[in-house]
Amino acid sequence: MKILVAVKRVVDYNVKVRVKADNSGVDLANVKMSMNPFCEIAVEEAVRLKEKGVATEIIAVSVGPTAAQEQLRTALALGADRAILVESTEDLSSLSIAKLLKAVVDKEQPQLVILGKQAIDSDNNQTGQMLAALSGYGQGTFASAVVVEGDRVKVTREIDGGAQTVDLKLPAIVTTDLRLNEPRYASLPNIMKAKKKPMETLKPEELGVSTASTLKTVKVEAPAARSAGIMVKSVDELVDKLKNEAKVI
Repeated sequence: MKILVAVKRVVDYNVKVRVKADNSGVDLANVKMSMNPFCEIAVEEAVRLKEKGVATEIIAVSVGPTAAQEQLRTALALGADRAILVESTEDLSSLSIAKLLKAVVDKEQPQLVILGKQAIDSDNNQTGQMLAALSGYGQGTFASAVVVEGDRVKVTREIDGGAQTVDLKLPAIVTTDLRLNEPRYASLPNIMKAKKKPMETLKPEELGVSTASTLKTVKVEAPAARSAGIMVKSVDELVDKLKNEAKVI
């Protein structure tokens, strides 16, 4: 079985995001970038399936600038066999990303595609579902457990009421949730080995995909700073402030 894993380059989750002075976007100058945490979970799940003997090859793919090679090398160090970078400096929409991934899926013909359920920057939670629709594959989103049996995969997914298990025929799309696994750290020997693993670079035009978007970012603003709380001396004072100042009762 061949598994394709999509990874995204995002601002590290420990970094406090800053907005540019002209409100045109997020300031990325001298900011630490990392692999999206949900994508780390996707890579870990693919590696675990390979360790179980279910998968024979893991291909990591990313869409982004040349610098995204860093995150692909991380995926290779974690256990992926080779990588593909679809190089683009544009601010691509979820649909454009899904179309590019669909082209890579058509090229590689994987039996299973694993993605993080969402990216911590755009937070859209759309790409996996769009890819499933474009490819016509079954989808198991928000996965907390993945079991491959023959030509089928059972995905336990998190829903509002608890958990739901879906039985999908391969090839299929799976998006990962937090409870699926705990990603490992890349060892130094594997980091060194990753430098020698193959990485292919493609352009959207080579895949025959137009990345023109109908969406435009008009303005980016930081959330308003939270005001400090106050201490009240009695329940009556609390009720008075909720009623007359906060106007919530």
